[in-house]
Amino acid sequence: METLKPVVKALDKDVIAKMRTIFASDKKNIFAQNVCSRVDPFDVCLSRKYLEEPLHVFNHKVDEVKPTTNQKSSGRCWIFAVLNAMRVPFMKKLTVEEFEFSQGYLFFWDKIERSNFFLNNVAEVTKRGESIDGRLMSFLLNDPTSDGGQWDMLVNLITKYGVMPKKNFPETFSCEQSMRLNSILKSKHREYAKAIRDKISSGASDADVKMLIEDQMLNIFRVVGICLGVPSEKFTWEYYDKNKAYHSVGPITPREFYETHIKPVFNIEDKVCLVTDPRPTNPFGNVYTVDCLGNMVGGRRCIYNNQPAELLLELTAKSIKDGEPVWFGCEVSKRFAGKLGILDLDVHDFPLVFNLDIQKTMTKADRLLYGDSSMTHAMVFTAVQTNGQGEVTKLRVENSWGEDRGEKGYIVMSVPWFHEFVFEVVVDKKYVPASVMDVFKQEPIVLPAWDPMGTLA
Repeated sequence: METLKPVVKALDKDVIAKMRTIFASDKKNIFAQNVCSRVDPFDVCLSRKYLEEPLHVFNHKVDEVKPTTNQKSSGRCWIFAVLNAMRVPFMKKLTVEEFEFSQGYLFFWDKIERSNFFLNNVAEVTKRGESIDGRLMSFLLNDPTSDGGQWDMLVNLITKYGVMPKKNFPETFSCEQSMRLNSILKSKHREYAKAIRDKISSGASDADVKMLIEDQMLNIFRVVGICLGVPSEKFTWEYYDKNKAYHSVGPITPREFYETHIKPVFNIEDKVCLVTDPRPTNPFGNVYTVDCLGNMVGGRRCIYNNQPAELLLELTAKSIKDGEPVWFGCEVSKRFAGKLGILDLDVHDFPLVFNLDIQKTMTKADRLLYGDSSMTHAMVFTAVQTNGQGEVTKLRVENSWGEDRGEKGYIVMSVPWFHEFVFEVVVDKKYVPASVMDVFKQEPIVLPAWDPMGTLA
């Protein structure tokens, strides 16, 4: 059989010589090369005009609180974001000047629950007849212990385990720098996956597989407990209010703490997650889920109510105007001036430096289809600016990367950037039209495990 010839010829000497000649003939290329060899190329492309206007002035703003949080070298943005949103009404209720919930507390329980979820997923997928080198099993084994998460995973954790003040469960080295802990867990998860598959292949009963996973989880709990600490079943929180009056709460369990002191002002089960996925294969007005995605056996599935970006922006503004911050997920790396804290499609002038544009030459749907876009980070909206017609013109964002970026940790986002790179917002159901809430009653369409909508923030 005749071998098919390639459509395009190889990069031979003539082709390479042509590229060299064309590159060297444009003096702007040489100048850009001289600059970019010494400076971050994205900084070279920054547009000066964005430094010449008051970016962080808004006519609708929630009560922002302190301190600015910092997830450091970990992927816990989704946890930081919900706790940052949650503390706003909590601090107002207790008249506290500075406060943080323990991000490490939810991180601990997510590692435990996520490990058990993964091991049970391996057993379930093996029973489906999936081969070890099949796409699904390969995908599960690629990153079995990600730090990232989705909204419904937060609902699972908080409704089961509650929350704690950071003073009662502070950070550890592995909270702030999770790479080593994750390395240990990944190796053990893959080792345990093999043991589970071998057990099932040998004809073991479901009871035997369950017992094996329970034994494996004893070791996982030990590793996570050593690295993150093991939260106490009860705690006592002592604090001063703004008037310097002393208060004490407890002894109390974290779940009782949430039910008694947080749920009345921030009921996580009243918040609904809306996504915007414009791919033609996933029409708006439908509900979706992702195969094998979650963090808790028997917990809520990750459910995506797909709606146009315009609706997500409208509901975000309604929430902000009513004084409620908004948890959201986006792809933060695109068109982002990190040091300045600006998310804007025009903040970088790539054509000026490279004679070509990047990151906005495809549609949002095409970026999802071709692997150039997905949700990578979660943060909190705290303000919007509206014009005389009531249209949103920009948004203010609370990040969790410390005070040394943006305006003391806050970012400004343009509306065009919102449309292109925001994928998910969470607002109270009271702001959501009944027709959109009715979509949640549908049986979810199941997307494959590797679908970009299953990417963890």
